[in-house]
Amino acid sequence: MITYTTLPSPFGRLGIARTQKGLCRLCFPEETPQLSTYLQAQFPGEIIQEDSQSLRSATEQLQAYFAGERNVFDLTLDLHMPPFYKKVLEEVRRIPYGKTASYKEIAQRLNNPLAVRAVGSANARNPIPIIIPCHRVVNHNGGLGGYGGRLDRKLALLELEGTTLPWSGKPSFNRPNMKVLN
Repeated sequence: MITYTTLPSPFGRLGIARTQKGLCRLCFPEETPQLSTYLQAQFPGEIIQEDSQSLRSATEQLQAYFAGERNVFDLTLDLHMPPFYKKVLEEVRRIPYGKTASYKEIAQRLNNPLAVRAVGSANARNPIPIIIPCHRVVNHNGGLGGYGGRLDRKLALLELEGTTLPWSGKPSFNRPNMKVLN
């Protein structure tokens, strides 16, 4: 059985889902209406059921994160992706709150320094953003790089964490035009 629910965030309603093994999906507001359809395609033959109670810990931890009261998630994940992508996302999950790492650094940590583009592809397919903090991955030159959840959200998440961005030398919350979008 796959359970899912939605929760409020500074960006609008997020969708979140779990298998019996752990969290398998977190989606941003524009994807949330299609969450059930995505789950049916990803897990054919499984019962898909809305159940906020089974995701209570995850929703509470996310709400605490958005309130600035939590900087580490204590959640079991169930990633359904190729082994290299899993390795990448496990390494991304180790990037500390308020810090960044480059695609190149992640590839080097995996003893595969030429896999920079593959690291980018794994991040682009991250099914559990925020919890697996792909927003903390930036270009080697300090630029933001891409973000499947939109660059304004990436900046807002980095701002929330008080991240010192390589290109600014100061926490992003000092940027006068930054705000969390609803």
